[in-house]
Amino acid sequence: MPLIRETIVTTAGPAGVVHMAPLGLIADGQGWIVAPFHPSKTLDNLRHVPFAVANYTDDVRIFAGCLTGRHQWPTVASDEIPVQRLAGALAHAELAVDDVTEDEQRPRFHCRVLRLVTHAPFLGFNRAQAAVIEAAVLVSRLDMLPRDKIEKEIAYLQIAVGKTAGAAEQEAWQWLMESIAARYSRLCPP
Repeated sequence: MPLIRETIVTTAGPAGVVHMAPLGLIADGQGWIVAPFHPSKTLDNLRHVPFAVANYTDDVRIFAGCLTGRHQWPTVASDEIPVQRLAGALAHAELAVDDVTEDEQRPRFHCRVLRLVTHAPFLGFNRAQAAVIEAAVLVSRLDMLPRDKIEKEIAYLQIAVGKTAGAAEQEAWQWLMESIAARYSRLCPP
């Protein structure tokens, strides 16, 4: 299995409008593979503007927010590419697409790192932050995974949130739980 690093990826459309999405980047030698699902805004943007930013953050509200309709996180210009980065990122990597491996479900954009910049120290994750990221991955796959698997994993992750969450992690967790509840209420209304 390859190394996958969970990041917030920013891309830009033809008009320069920034889009952000939580995405696990796949290690590819000295670069990264961005593999967005088809269809997606990230996929469309990479086809139009072949650059992306991997934003490294410990603010799990951004992961949860992007999946629950909260996309308005402050961004600033990147140094070398026409895609903005998260203003509050601890670090960011500016990526250029070198090659694309087409795939019906998840095309792979092979990217080289043009620039890697650190903005603030990373002081480590608490268990609740890791649990929120795992729950965000589950929320991104609500249409792909069986409900019982989602519910069992959420129950386990809730333990870490209950024991170690600060206010930001509690807020992010709540957004994700609301998203899950809304999804399942549409499938099986009371």
